[in-house]
Amino acid sequence: MTEVRRLADAAAVASAAADLIRTTITSAKEERGRASVVLTGGGVGTRSVTEWAAGLVDPAEDLADVHLWWGDERFVPSSDPERNDAALLDALPGAAEVPSIHRMAALDDAADAAAGAAAYAAELDAFAAAGEPLFDLLLLGVGPDGHVASLFPHHPGLADRSSSVVVVRDSPKPPPTRLSMSIDTLNRARQVWFLVAGADKAEAVASAFGGAGYSDIPATGVQGREITGWLLDEAAGASLP
Repeated sequence: MTEVRRLADAAAVASAAADLIRTTITSAKEERGRASVVLTGGGVGTRSVTEWAAGLVDPAEDLADVHLWWGDERFVPSSDPERNDAALLDALPGAAEVPSIHRMAALDDAADAAAGAAAYAAELDAFAAAGEPLFDLLLLGVGPDGHVASLFPHHPGLADRSSSVVVVRDSPKPPPTRLSMSIDTLNRARQVWFLVAGADKAEAVASAFGGAGYSDIPATGVQGREITGWLLDEAAGASLP
């Protein structure tokens, strides 16, 4: 099922995403005893994580049996504020030591990017339950070129299905080296929600709904097992009917 929610602005998109994180964790823990959520970076993604984390009453208790992941990460030092996980670490001091918070490798704690990708793939494999979707909720930003995670249009990393986590080299967007869940891994979620705000995303959104293929608009290659949703602000959705 595809669902589209059109919201006023980027702040409203971030708030809606924070609500999705909150409600998904609650329902997943009630139904299955644990929750698994993939967070995203970017302006709206960062804002949604910060807003959700600010609402935690007792982080240690609220995050019990809650597994948090990232769809991609910049392969830079762990202290770099541009890392996607920086928002959560800023909001929840000590989060780096929580075993259920699965951070992708950084430049200073992995032998190289390939080793970092392999380590994250091993964490995913250890967590996976056979026959079930891996994630309850997966959040993704969408770039002006239609990229998701670090899977860019017509880039070699886009077609790399050698592992659940791949190394993206010579990224068209800095930094040049990144780690990313593969397209097959991104498609292992019950719910996928795209968080999109800004007029510079309107053309990519229109192309995604207009039938563009995965190579041109990678966002079209990701679908939730139950729901594929779009949270759009007015500017990003301006070219839709």
